[in-house]
Amino acid sequence: MKIAIGCDHGGFILKQGILDFLKQREIEVTDFGTFDEKSVDYPVYGKKVAQAVASGEADKGILLCGTGIGISIAANKVRGIRAAVVTDEFCAEACKAHNNANVLALGGRVVSPELAVKLVAVWLDTEFGGERHQRRIDMISDIEAETMK
Repeated sequence: MKIAIGCDHGGFILKQGILDFLKQREIEVTDFGTFDEKSVDYPVYGKKVAQAVASGEADKGILLCGTGIGISIAANKVRGIRAAVVTDEFCAEACKAHNNANVLALGGRVVSPELAVKLVAVWLDTEFGGERHQRRIDMISDIEAETMK
């Protein structure tokens, strides 16, 4: 498995702990930055990670900003991306089981570094439920086809 990761300055601290966790799991990672806490624009990193996932360069993506919201909105503008902001274990599981979220978004001002690692673990370890959930994902893809020309 290969994961693309990216953050703005608000998610930089979370990224460090997540990178350590992914290394322990021997997961290949492409880090698209940012590489320090200097202020940067989150759409840049949301787009880079989303494009890596959408193109198949990465299997999944992890995005981090202050809340996870802005960077997930940017990522969701890329066709085929289902980026979900999560703040608890239930949502981390549900976004994968029900929505097959291919990008996880977390907020550095919302979750602790310890919780962030737990959320990544739950998301990675949860299987997509398929069946009725796939029908709904297909409907989302139809919306993309209609509106993203």
